[in-house]
Amino acid sequence: RHQIKVMTPHLALRPAVHAVLESLSVLPMDKRFSDEPLLAKYKREWQKVSGQQGGFQSEQEEAGFYKRGEDMLRRVMDNPGPIKTLAVKIQQDLPYYWLSEDENIILCGKIDWLEYLPDSDALHIIDFKTGKVKEDENSLQLPIYKLLVENCQQREVAKASYWYLTLDDGMVEQGLPSTAEAHETVYKIAKDI
Repeated sequence: RHQIKVMTPHLALRPAVHAVLESLSVLPMDKRFSDEPLLAKYKREWQKVSGQQGGFQSEQEEAGFYKRGEDMLRRVMDNPGPIKTLAVKIQQDLPYYWLSEDENIILCGKIDWLEYLPDSDALHIIDFKTGKVKEDENSLQLPIYKLLVENCQQREVAKASYWYLTLDDGMVEQGLPSTAEAHETVYKIAKDI
């Protein structure tokens, strides 16, 4: 589980923002925005990526990225949407399951947010995006998440969305294949790899 990466400011920004948002999912709904201010949590998380450890070349560059993260979190505070509703947590640090035991293929990934939809007893996958580029429509990220979620807990996935925190006040819902189609597509690519 150890990876070696050359740290860049973009890579530093993502975990700082995501850690703040992820910390909300374990809090009761009424305490998510009142327990501790999001920007205070962000300031604490930023210390983990500040300076050279975040790949910043100057204090000015770091200040610009720090402000981008603040702006994203302000957007969430002003438009919390599903962040104020019921959420589900998968009880694994890194959710995984056997895509194929015969081929020795394990599928794993970390889902940003699972909104619980009480009317249908289903889930809404939400993936927070901190970059400025929209995800490719052929991306396998959400189909992989659908497979993970449906194989790591009991509820079905009803929908999935990206939330471009730099660009949008709310989520952009994405089409999802059926579970069988998602499995077939992901399995074929995993097998080729």
